[in-house]
Amino acid sequence: MKKTHIIAILVIASAIAIILSTAGDASTYVSFDQAFQMASAGNKTNIHVVGELKKDAAGQIVGIEPGPDRLSFSFILIDEAKREQTVYYNEPMPPDFTRSEKIVVIGGFQGDRFVASKILLKCPSKYQENKLNAKV
Repeated sequence: MKKTHIIAILVIASAIAIILSTAGDASTYVSFDQAFQMASAGNKTNIHVVGELKKDAAGQIVGIEPGPDRLSFSFILIDEAKREQTVYYNEPMPPDFTRSEKIVVIGGFQGDRFVASKILLKCPSKYQENKLNAKV
């Protein structure tokens, strides 16, 4: 076997190993009830929950509270199953947080509190198709 064939096989094998190792970290979205059950069963991995911020009848966001240190904050997130849960985040509020259509929190339950280690924002403006009016 030539050296180039051996090198090619090693590169392919290492690529497969990398793909398999990162696929193990992939997580699906769960509801807060499922996340609580997983945490109660001893699952310590990060859990992904997707939802929307709680709004009042006028459409204004409610439930955002600054933490005692003014760097962290908490907010109420409503998951896909319509369950409301207060989420604690030990970092400053991300820019455009209140403008996001959907929010993904990554973290887990500590007791009966959901503590997020990371927040992903899904802004609608990035995904909406812009209409162009071109006059010919």
